[in-house]
Amino acid sequence: MHIFGGSKGRDGSLPGQGGKGVLPSVTERDFEQQVLLSEIPVLVEFMTERSQSCQAIAPDVEAFAKEMEGKLRVVKVDIEKSPMLARQLRLQQVPTFMLFVDQRLGDAQVGPLNKKQLLAMVEPFLPRQEGALKAIEVDVLIRRGAVVAVDMRDASAYGRAHLPGAKNIPENEIASRLAELFMFQGQPVLYDRSGDKTKKIAAAMAEQGTPIAFLEGGILAWEAEGLPIERS
Repeated sequence: MHIFGGSKGRDGSLPGQGGKGVLPSVTERDFEQQVLLSEIPVLVEFMTERSQSCQAIAPDVEAFAKEMEGKLRVVKVDIEKSPMLARQLRLQQVPTFMLFVDQRLGDAQVGPLNKKQLLAMVEPFLPRQEGALKAIEVDVLIRRGAVVAVDMRDASAYGRAHLPGAKNIPENEIASRLAELFMFQGQPVLYDRSGDKTKKIAAAMAEQGTPIAFLEGGILAWEAEGLPIERS
């Protein structure tokens, strides 16, 4: 997607980057340089200073920007200060969020969004950690017999509900049961309640030369997809 000409290079910095509580501002003059030519995805909030909706969501957008630091840039464009850009993008309402990836528009959503909605918007375009698998992917692999789900929660949580055919190795026993982990009839896929712990453990194991797959979002993501659960 090419909007303005003249910029050929790439610049990793953004005007105002690092200011506390304030998103970096971009104008139509530097939109191509700072957004389209960015090496990482950029989420743009098109807004106006006088919009009450924009003011109301500002804390959530700023908190989201901080959480995504290093993976995603979040910037704002005041359409009253960049009217030509607003016309070119045919903006009808503020706030409007647009995600730009590799010089293209990846997604666009109109209206105020909270952190959860912003994450859902950008997540499909973010780099995935090595070994990360979506719930749908794990479901297919389990049914093929290619993987075995390994529940890292405690025995009581496992007993109440777990993925089909899952084995239970609590988090505090993983390090001492590595040999057992890789002797299952299928590659192990770790999971916990929300995916946070397995993500960290998988990253640590990869650094030690033992990469392992894990379920993004844990059993909560699995249930959200309406996938089958085994209960005792």
